[in-house]
Amino acid sequence: MARAANQKCKLLWLLKILKENTDQEHPVSMSVLLQRLEDEGIPAERKGIYRDIAELTDFGYDIRLKRSRTDGGYYLAKREFELPELKLLVDAVQASRFISLKKSRELITKIEGLSNRFEARQLQRQVYVANRIKTGNESIYETVDYIHRAIQDNVQISFRYFEWTVKKEMKFKREGGRYRISPWALTVKDENYYMVGYDAEAGLLKHYRVDKMTEPALEEEKRCGSETYADFDVAAYTNKTFGMFGGNEEQVTIGCANRLIGVIIDRFGQEVSVRERENGWFTIRVKVVVSGQFYGWLAGLGTEARLLGPPEAVDGYRNYLAELLENTQRLLLSRKEQEDYDGFSVCRQNEGI
Repeated sequence: MARAANQKCKLLWLLKILKENTDQEHPVSMSVLLQRLEDEGIPAERKGIYRDIAELTDFGYDIRLKRSRTDGGYYLAKREFELPELKLLVDAVQASRFISLKKSRELITKIEGLSNRFEARQLQRQVYVANRIKTGNESIYETVDYIHRAIQDNVQISFRYFEWTVKKEMKFKREGGRYRISPWALTVKDENYYMVGYDAEAGLLKHYRVDKMTEPALEEEKRCGSETYADFDVAAYTNKTFGMFGGNEEQVTIGCANRLIGVIIDRFGQEVSVRERENGWFTIRVKVVVSGQFYGWLAGLGTEARLLGPPEAVDGYRNYLAELLENTQRLLLSRKEQEDYDGFSVCRQNEGI
């Protein structure tokens, strides 16, 4: 009776054997196919296997016969994902900071299941998750699910939001009070996952790091802020928001040496308006969220990048640099004072005082 029941699954078992154990370099002979099916309690004969392979081929599976006296047999030539595509998926999982170490390993194991056992070994050889910086928040997947459900059901979401202290402890904002936000999009920026949502109390769109959201819950109230989001470009928003830090959005003019054009395109995209100037320079005009993070990015480009306008932004950049210089000088002075003190102490000891 069991063998008869297994017989109904013969086509599925045959496909499973071909998927997991074959490729162009590793075909399986008819005798091996018959033995594998027999091991699963499924009696079969050659004519029946020929018909089954023909049915699978008609359905769309690319099953081929390699003719050879030594290593001939049948193999599945084309799959839903090719090996280079699976390697890209593994790389993406490994590089994602918002995917925890545990979940990264689980996902990579599932990706391996999309290949045969020979390709899975190649995927295993490029698993280097252990020393990557990963989030420790295992509930991020539950939070993402809540966000998607809220968007799908057109309702608001509430959650608690935390930040880290210097003691590496979680500290909830708003004294532990819950945020109530209308979610509209999810985006990745600077290797972190963010929810973009409308804060009705503040009357504007804000972003929140998903791995810092806890205890999510769906609310009964419908989402609001659709008019604001209708004119909202998520990609443009993430490009102009440096480090996803808030600030005033302004259109700025930046002058750069020609060799920095690649850096500018990487930052703002190929659609950025570029105007060539004399002496190997060019200028751009872009909208950015002016913040310390933006000034820090600009300062990192060195003397070959200059903020040209507007005046308020230029003054802010000048003050940022002046404060940075003052703090650096104060630090250097502190070190000099410490060295002088240490030297004085050594002299006193040598003098027996």
